[in-house]
Amino acid sequence: MSFFFSARRHGRAPLFSLTGYLAVLATALTLAAPALAADALSLAEAQRLAIERSRQITAQDAAVTASREMAVAAGRLPDPVLKIGVDNLPVSGPDRGSFTADFMTMRRIGVMQEITRSDKRSFRAERYQREADKGLAEKDKTIANVERAAAIAWLDRYYAEAMASVIASQREEAQREREAADAAYRAGRASQADVLSARAAVAQFDDRMDDAARRVRSAKISLARWVGDIADQPLSGQPAIDTIRLDPASLDTQLAHHPEIAVLNKQVDVAATEAKLAEANKKSDWTVEVGYAQRGPGYSDMISFGVSVPLQWDQKNRQDRELAAKLVTAEQARAERDEMLRAHTAQTRVMLTEWQTNRERLARYSRELIPLAQERSVATLAAYRGGKAMLAEVLAARRSELDVRLSGLQLEADTARLWAELNFLFPTSHGAMPAAAAISRNMK
Repeated sequence: MSFFFSARRHGRAPLFSLTGYLAVLATALTLAAPALAADALSLAEAQRLAIERSRQITAQDAAVTASREMAVAAGRLPDPVLKIGVDNLPVSGPDRGSFTADFMTMRRIGVMQEITRSDKRSFRAERYQREADKGLAEKDKTIANVERAAAIAWLDRYYAEAMASVIASQREEAQREREAADAAYRAGRASQADVLSARAAVAQFDDRMDDAARRVRSAKISLARWVGDIADQPLSGQPAIDTIRLDPASLDTQLAHHPEIAVLNKQVDVAATEAKLAEANKKSDWTVEVGYAQRGPGYSDMISFGVSVPLQWDQKNRQDRELAAKLVTAEQARAERDEMLRAHTAQTRVMLTEWQTNRERLARYSRELIPLAQERSVATLAAYRGGKAMLAEVLAARRSELDVRLSGLQLEADTARLWAELNFLFPTSHGAMPAAAAISRNMK
């Protein structure tokens, strides 16, 4: 941003209007838009690519499938046990090692089957099904996290490039000021101090440009983590950060469906099912066995059958305590869910308050701070023309205006981050969040 008229015309460089520059830049971008549109990366496209590339979502799909397969297996009876053996084989005397000489020697084959109670099998299958439901909730949570992280990475690059663009334009104007100051000094219309001040201003902008370039490179690396090599493409479209999908009036209801709360709800279901299974385990399962025994040629073959029943003789210290532990675990899961909901609600309200305050501050920057800084620059330039101010004062006013503009951009970047945190609490394609009226940009 330059504050001087051209040295060829009046001995000083022309006043640079950032508003005019941005208008020209906007016009140029509008004319170039058709050519860039095909290659530009929008926020929505970045989120889509991030979800498509996420291996965590793939892993959770696999976990859900595994739980569903286990649910089917857990609902079946245990495999029967084939039993083969020899009973009463002589190891001494004249019949030693003979399978047929002694009437007590038998070659035995049998089958044993545990008869698991149907309610136990049902609860075991239900337990794995609840794990599958929890996996689906965790998938929704991951999708929301990926969308949110990709949006933040996209916005970080967007505002890093915006700041770099403003600094670059200021550096160009500072270079013109330096050239104008050099020409004025050679013509005897400026002091050496003016020349040194102009050169120092250029050096300061060079340093700021290096830092801005670093920020842009870092932002591209962060974005590439989500979208891959396409992160180097130009960005398109600034999102409407003054509107979110949450409604503060029904925030408690909406956050009850938050993905993290949904995961804890499913964990409560898992714990409750395990408690029901522990209750069912207080009734023993029976095991049935049938066997056929073959003896020597001179003896009759035999069959055997029987039933085995575990004796829960210390139920108060085993089954009852297991049930008590599962019931307490279920209560723990409910308490953790309630505490997490309170924490999410408080955190979200804090972010909403900060987001709304930042919007008011941004309006103040646009309405007061930036125009005042620009007017100060114009007034200082007028004083310099009239011989009532030094070049250093003009440069200081210009730097102050730049700082105000950059502060406004940084505030907008912080507001955009808050917007992403709030707007993508839920997956954009998920239907669990109740419909919420968008907050208008004029809401206070």
